[in-house]
Amino acid sequence: MAASTVGCGWRPLQLTIPSLCGSGPGPRSMWACVRRLPGPAVTRRSVVATSGPGVSGTDHYCLELLRKRDYETYLCSLLLPAESRSSAFALRAFNVELAQIKDSVSEKAIGLMRMQFWKKTVEEIYHDNPPHQPVAIELWKAVKRHNLTKRWLMKIIDEREKNLDDKAYRNIQELENYAENTQSSLLYLTLEILGIKDLHADHAASHIGKAQGIVTCLRATPYHGSRRKVFLPMDICMQHGVSQEDFLRRNQNKNVRDVIYDIASQAHLHLKHARSFHKSVPVKAFPAFLQTVSLEHYLKKIQQVDFDIFHPSLQQKNTLLPLSLYIQSWRKSY
Repeated sequence: MAASTVGCGWRPLQLTIPSLCGSGPGPRSMWACVRRLPGPAVTRRSVVATSGPGVSGTDHYCLELLRKRDYETYLCSLLLPAESRSSAFALRAFNVELAQIKDSVSEKAIGLMRMQFWKKTVEEIYHDNPPHQPVAIELWKAVKRHNLTKRWLMKIIDEREKNLDDKAYRNIQELENYAENTQSSLLYLTLEILGIKDLHADHAASHIGKAQGIVTCLRATPYHGSRRKVFLPMDICMQHGVSQEDFLRRNQNKNVRDVIYDIASQAHLHLKHARSFHKSVPVKAFPAFLQTVSLEHYLKKIQQVDFDIFHPSLQQKNTLLPLSLYIQSWRKSY
């Protein structure tokens, strides 16, 4: 497949899993070896018991909301240091609350009202007067505990609010801007939860967040198509002579695959840029970037199916994700 200027330099991403207990352990022995690796226990009971000062119903509510609505992030959060988990659960539950507004309302006006509720909630949190809502209460605790930057929280709300319009991104830069203001902002806040203030870590977070936003857009394409919606960048579609109708009809010709290739390549480049800071980023920041495991897995799989965005294998759950995340955490890399 010919690469366009956007996607030039694509090379397969590798997630190498070292032999932990001799040469070539099978799946069962691999799991047994991982259980013996040093590190914090990550059972659900231990997370609830050690995630913060005291266990509350609001704490458990955030954990369960994340587990049900954003399982991959839930798994990543389990591998954060114990003293940071409850705050991370609160932050990510806040994001889930915002993310599900768009799909849960039938009218934009209702969505705007809910966004306004969260804007007011954030203001009240910073005045030590959070509403009696589980996520709001836990987010208030996180803000107090880690002195989280209000600007990042408001950016997430503002960008989600603008995204209530069912319009495709005009270009890849518009998609990246959305990802920066949502996914990257979440990572900046996660770094604050971990007590990290480092320019190189921020740069890595920016690129990883953009990669996350792009991959999320790709992964959601079949779902959006089933609802007669397409959000892929229009400039890349036009460059290859592809219309929204081609995606709605699940067309699999070369031009459609070239569109996906270009978009996926942009995510690949952001991961590559993020890893270029690897030696300069504090090791304590690495747990914030564990989501690169699932990003890498998806980009590798979509390459294997020749960028067929509708291939059934792309919708299958990665059953080895918990293992891959644990190994990545143990190796202290991203």
